[in-house]
Amino acid sequence: MDSQGHQKALRETADRRTRGGRSNAVYETLQREILTLALSPGEPLDETHLAQRFGMSRSPIREALNRLVMQGLVVMLTNRSTLVAPLDLAKFPRYVEALDLLQRINTRLAAEHRTDDDIARMRRLAEAFDETLIEYDHFEMSSTNKAFHMAIAAAGGNPYLAQQYDALLDQGRRLLHLHFDFLGKSTYDRPLASEHHEMIDAIEAHDLDGADRLAHAHTRQFHDRFLDYLRTNYGAGFELDPGAIGTAGGAR
Repeated sequence: MDSQGHQKALRETADRRTRGGRSNAVYETLQREILTLALSPGEPLDETHLAQRFGMSRSPIREALNRLVMQGLVVMLTNRSTLVAPLDLAKFPRYVEALDLLQRINTRLAAEHRTDDDIARMRRLAEAFDETLIEYDHFEMSSTNKAFHMAIAAAGGNPYLAQQYDALLDQGRRLLHLHFDFLGKSTYDRPLASEHHEMIDAIEAHDLDGADRLAHAHTRQFHDRFLDYLRTNYGAGFELDPGAIGTAGGAR
């Protein structure tokens, strides 16, 4: 490659890095706004308006939106319009049913395959989650909660199950935001604070059945309290199947 070609290649690389940095900033801002419901479900996301808001071209905006589509947080319609993904609360039982199965199998696998390094990482992340309870920052709570559960999935060693779990946790973070907000205003104890540590103890002890049982109880608590949120905010007219994941002894 001659000198001119080399300089051109360097400029193109620098442009990609700059564009990537801008796109990442847009992605992180919009992700936070979607997950904290500052951007409402179903709200339009116009590329031109976003480009004006962030003071950049539409290309990094489009890249950021594509990442959010992959997370299930944004949808692109056939007419090329883009919306914040709707939040269908009536489908909550089906969501939590899938979450329960993936949470149990990943936690069970972690109990079978974990290493000492895995346990140390889980404990660090569980403590990081505990720290978010002090300020009760819903976004940080859902972020550290996801990181903790994905550390369990990584310890389980099955990338296919971990990938599905990762996507499901992302899709549920707006529900978790509503859940945390409801708990913060209720008479419930602080959520989840001890359960993460109990799960780690079972995983460390290679207690597969215990880890499975605790993972199910963890999901069940979320399920029951979120139903309380729905009843409180939408009344008895909001019909759901309250037994979607069975009792604390096992899933249906």
